[in-house]
Amino acid sequence: MAKCNREPRFAPYIFLDNSLDFKLVEFHKQHGINAFSLAFALSDNGACKPSWFNSVPIDDPAFIKEIQAFRALGGQLIVSTGGAGGLYLENWCHSVQELTAAYKQVLSVTGATGLDVDLEMSIPLDTVMGALVAIQKENPNITVSFTVPTQGDDYGMNDPYGVDVLKSAAAHGVNVDVVNVMVMNFHTSQPGRSYGEAITKVGEFSVQQMAKIWPQKSETELYGMLGLTPMLGLNNNQEHFMQSDAQAVVAFAKQKQIGHLGFWSINRDKQCRKVSPKFNGNWVEPDPDCSNVQQQAFEFTDIFNTIFQ
Repeated sequence: MAKCNREPRFAPYIFLDNSLDFKLVEFHKQHGINAFSLAFALSDNGACKPSWFNSVPIDDPAFIKEIQAFRALGGQLIVSTGGAGGLYLENWCHSVQELTAAYKQVLSVTGATGLDVDLEMSIPLDTVMGALVAIQKENPNITVSFTVPTQGDDYGMNDPYGVDVLKSAAAHGVNVDVVNVMVMNFHTSQPGRSYGEAITKVGEFSVQQMAKIWPQKSETELYGMLGLTPMLGLNNNQEHFMQSDAQAVVAFAKQKQIGHLGFWSINRDKQCRKVSPKFNGNWVEPDPDCSNVQQQAFEFTDIFNTIFQ
């Protein structure tokens, strides 16, 4: 197998709903993080105007000051649109021209070098793909990624929000740099299989799906396009992603030379005051600001960062 020349990228998501957690420079200096995915650029209350999580101005002074300081240290940023809820920018910009302008504004304000479309609901694919083609035509250095859901460790990516979207991207001529699979909120298909092992199986099945979309690409190239993004600690379906699972995912990423690693989210990479037990019939809602498992502060970050060692 030929060696992939692409350097792996580790870019955890940071949720921009709380400026108290928006410490890019501190994370860079203390934990060596050189890239982040900013979540999420959404519609400003139903307008074709980008904002952070539907309400915070895209050029919020506190956020922009921190972004500029991080970039001055050589940090790189990916702006993620969409996500698990809220008003998608893609659904409130009704033409290719409008959506292109909104994407350009987000990229310009943040200085981001990557645009990530996180798909967890229906969007007008022709409009989105047209806007992405326009962005790449104007600036070929902008990387484009699609963050897509997992169907399971015996299947790979979800069809409607994963495979079908990627088929549309290929048909429209979008240069897809990363297929970032959300390896979270699924149940393992075999008893006794660790979540880390299950995630590697999702990765393998996803590459098989990608091979049918881009048959001209080698397996090495496809793994170089693959991204894996788990959810730290307690998942919404009560599965747990633990430190040993993180180590297994990093080992797989090194072995296969995948292109991207992330996780949801650095806001959660710390221990809650009360750690949730393994599922015992009592449903526990994952905390947005901690992992619900026993851990040291930013322990998952430090494990994932070994991808470069």
